[in-house]
Amino acid sequence: MRWFSPAALGRLTAKRRTWIPAMVPWRAADDGFVTDDVIEWYARFAEGRPGVLVVEATGIRDVPSGPLLRIGDDRFVPGLTRLVDAVREASGGETLLFIQCIDFLAVRRRPPKEKFFRRYLELNDPLLATLAAQGITGDEETIRTALLAMNDEALRAVLSARDFDSYARGYRERVTDIDLPHVRELPNTLPDLFARAAVRAQRAGFHGVELHYAHAYTMASFLSALNTRGDGYGGPRESRARLPLEVFSKVRAAVGDDYCVGARFLGDDVIEGGSDLEDATYFGRAFARAGFDFLSISKGGKFEDAKQPRVGDAVYPYTGPSGHECMPTVKIDARGPFGRNVPLAATIRAAIREDGLTTPIVTAGGIASPWQAEEILERGDADFVGAARQSLCDPDWFEKTRTGRGDQVRRCFFTNYCEALDQKHKEVTCQRWDRLARPEGGAKSKDGKRFLLAPR
Repeated sequence: MRWFSPAALGRLTAKRRTWIPAMVPWRAADDGFVTDDVIEWYARFAEGRPGVLVVEATGIRDVPSGPLLRIGDDRFVPGLTRLVDAVREASGGETLLFIQCIDFLAVRRRPPKEKFFRRYLELNDPLLATLAAQGITGDEETIRTALLAMNDEALRAVLSARDFDSYARGYRERVTDIDLPHVRELPNTLPDLFARAAVRAQRAGFHGVELHYAHAYTMASFLSALNTRGDGYGGPRESRARLPLEVFSKVRAAVGDDYCVGARFLGDDVIEGGSDLEDATYFGRAFARAGFDFLSISKGGKFEDAKQPRVGDAVYPYTGPSGHECMPTVKIDARGPFGRNVPLAATIRAAIREDGLTTPIVTAGGIASPWQAEEILERGDADFVGAARQSLCDPDWFEKTRTGRGDQVRRCFFTNYCEALDQKHKEVTCQRWDRLARPEGGAKSKDGKRFLLAPR
């Protein structure tokens, strides 16, 4: 099968075209360090000997971010080195291990109404003028009390769109907030942060880095058509691609030409006013010309259309229509989840090939059958075929298929049981793991209800 044949990634060669995309399992320490649970999680995937395994989104800043891996300081390197060593041993040295490097801006929890209007809302001149036109005037206490008495329909009519969003969904920084000095300076700070993170990954022994340019986070927001910055880093496509290209250039200079540097970005934002496939094709061609070693294509997963969180929770970017396209379920529509994002990768790949470039393209999303993967490769829609949820369900499915034991593969139900745990920041597991006999036992989740690793 083509899926189990070797393929180049820059100056590396993957033994197989099987790929496990990054997934956040919520097993890191609260201070971002690698834990034994993290080691066991990735070693378990490595036992299935995928061609490429991508470690979860790992923060490039040295700032508190909960139980997410971090690579923003040298003190994280020893733990990451342990992780690399464990994957090498578990895979017999057959799996290439990349780490996904991410930056994200501040996202606050949805506040109680009383707290928002008493403490957080700025009573600026435009708001005061709007209220005065409705006969609402007086001192600050009077105005805040009047706002508290309004229902959401009335509040939507008087608040700015941004203030209403902060009230209804929680405050969230945007890359267009150039009135904030640290946001304005992102084009000056991010290239060095990504470059230093990549150097640490190289020192830890990773085969390469995947720059996270996808979903709801900083770099994807620069690429999005919603980025209207007027400083040369927003607006036209070439300006929106400027920072992602500058980040890559800095990373490449820091790690050298022999080190694998790729990116995951969106083939479609799937939000009103966002980037579409035409934008993504432009970006893909620009990235290929710049020398990215691979391009992994995803879809959606944005904050803008996410479901309103409950009070006290933060908005989660995989709960709206764009998030459902990112991780489609069997109930999404009549087409179902299977390979629905592949045409995005195929279009981008075709455009890059028209330019005479051979940059490898990775596709994923609802892949659960080797025949499905084989057809994708036969058509030339992609060069690598990834599977996250199916690999989570059965980390051994690549080897079972390759060695003629396909009837033993444990199939993913695509109900997004795993994604629901991620949304609650609980250790990610699979609904199928606990239904099977486990003579070997195994570690349990903090609530004692779920096994932390897939059965063998």
